[in-house]
Amino acid sequence: MKTPGAAVLLLLWAGIVAVAGETCQPDIYNVLKEISALVKQLRWETNAQAKDLTELRRERDNSKVSFSASLKTSPGHQYYGPYNSPTTLIYRHVFTNTGNAYNNNTGIFTAPVRGVYHFVVFIHGHCHEHRGIAVSLNKNKEHVAMAWTQQSTLNLNGGTGASLLLEVGDVVYVKLPENAWLADNQFHFNTFSGHLLFPM
Repeated sequence: MKTPGAAVLLLLWAGIVAVAGETCQPDIYNVLKEISALVKQLRWETNAQAKDLTELRRERDNSKVSFSASLKTSPGHQYYGPYNSPTTLIYRHVFTNTGNAYNNNTGIFTAPVRGVYHFVVFIHGHCHEHRGIAVSLNKNKEHVAMAWTQQSTLNLNGGTGASLLLEVGDVVYVKLPENAWLADNQFHFNTFSGHLLFPM
């Protein structure tokens, strides 16, 4: 790429040049043509660099993706489930949502860029002799991982997570399996979090 220094040298050359003690005057018309061509080249390179910079800024902004949310938005105890069929959980209390890729009205995360993302789910519930606490982490319509635990005494805690390669528009969400349940309150025991590790 030509630099401003090259233009300065060309302008100096366009002046009167002393050669071996003699003075000569170059063809000013040809010199001006060369300067005009150089200016056009510099303008093209500047525009190309501006486009590259805009693309880099867009990629940088899109790579800032991170969210974390919990089920309960207000004080008080609440049960989730049991339901007759698997049900998508909606984590409504948002701690952070950089990039706005998580929708707290649907409980669904949508990948804004192609890359590897990491997701973590923590669960909490009460003991029950015939019912466990459980969640299923899903990508698009596919099951990815499950957290499940059951016992007849004491409260229960569990969790699961996975790193996933996502294409633009892929979705990740958490489902409560049939006949499972969770319990939450203002201390936010049940959380769903994810962030972009690196774009691909």
